[in-house]
Amino acid sequence: MYAVIVGCGRMGFNLARALLEQGHEVTVTERDLERSKVANEQLGQVVVVGDGCEPQVLREAGAQRADVLVALTGKDEDNLVACQVAKHLFRVSRTIALVNNPKNEKLFHLLGVDVQLSHTSMVLQHVEEELPGAGVVHMEGLRGSNWELVSIKIPSDAMAVGKPLREMRLPQGSVVSLVIGADGLAHFPSENILLHTGDQLLVVTSPESEETVRETLTGVN
Repeated sequence: MYAVIVGCGRMGFNLARALLEQGHEVTVTERDLERSKVANEQLGQVVVVGDGCEPQVLREAGAQRADVLVALTGKDEDNLVACQVAKHLFRVSRTIALVNNPKNEKLFHLLGVDVQLSHTSMVLQHVEEELPGAGVVHMEGLRGSNWELVSIKIPSDAMAVGKPLREMRLPQGSVVSLVIGADGLAHFPSENILLHTGDQLLVVTSPESEETVRETLTGVN
């Protein structure tokens, strides 16, 4: 997989490092020279210096062949523009953006950003996970379909702990799209990835299959 990341703050840097460690190809755009220098020193020459909103910078980063673009700057307008340019000029099939102001989430959704990440939603998610019986957290409905994205945290007594993902018999059509470890590092799942206590799984599923998915990943002996 080839990913272009716009913004090399803490989130962008950590995501780039995690993807590189998994063997994926990554290019990061960052307008700040000092951040770019540090990232290149620690991650290899992966940073293109420049504004990720500008087509020529995204072209230099290889957006025309990217599988996904992830915009993680501190400015919503920059994240939205980067995703729009990636979608409409470079035909990037999947865009993901950080939404710093939750009031802008609807706008990002309406303008076709595939996945919106909100600091507020993330905090709310962790609060909900502490509530009794909170096994599944709804992240969002997927645009133009009856599918939804849910977040499931693996409890310590789940049968899934210590088992590879390939042994999880999920309902037809349900797919684990991302595994976030207890250490905060994100992993694109493979069949051999082992599940651990505290892992957070993002799963695309249907409302009808949600309960089966929850039971499969959090059920106990």
